[in-house]
Amino acid sequence: MTYDLPKATTLITFQLSTCRLRPWREGDEESLSKHASNRRIWNNVRDFFPYPYTPRDAHSWVRSNKSQQMPNNLAIDVDGQAVGNVGFTVKDDIYRYNAEIGYWLGEDYWGRGIMSEAVPIMTNYIFRNFQVNRIFACVLEQNIGSMKVLEAAGYRHEAIHRKAAVKNNQYLDEHIFAMLREEHIDLTGLPRS
Repeated sequence: MTYDLPKATTLITFQLSTCRLRPWREGDEESLSKHASNRRIWNNVRDFFPYPYTPRDAHSWVRSNKSQQMPNNLAIDVDGQAVGNVGFTVKDDIYRYNAEIGYWLGEDYWGRGIMSEAVPIMTNYIFRNFQVNRIFACVLEQNIGSMKVLEAAGYRHEAIHRKAAVKNNQYLDEHIFAMLREEHIDLTGLPRS
């Protein structure tokens, strides 16, 4: 695995043993709509994630995420195909030093350790490049795999918001996982900026 730190003039890319994390680009639309249009993925993400995921949705996503100097969404690339996403959103107002991390992966690639590599790298990227003190994730109760990924990446299980989410017309518990900057272990081994 290589963990090259981005320079202002280069595109951010992380080569891992299971995949490559890279910016979204034109040409990803077909693979994106193919892998994202899956009810089993949609059952574990927020409703703003389209289902079915059409080529038009894919075009809109790629257009809104390509060519950012410091992107907040990276394509998960396996053998040249964009098969998932890992990204984050920095919150605002009194939560402005918090970032919410989120991710999804095409079902054909589940169980390969891809997210176990991608989440720590994205966590490292956020802490190194953004003024954030806390990164958190919200996980629906049935998504045990995602909970295991976060725990393995060093996130702490902070809370359960009982029946706080609605998905498929059912009230679900939402599990909150978080990591503080002071708890973060920099994977590059380089001094923090």
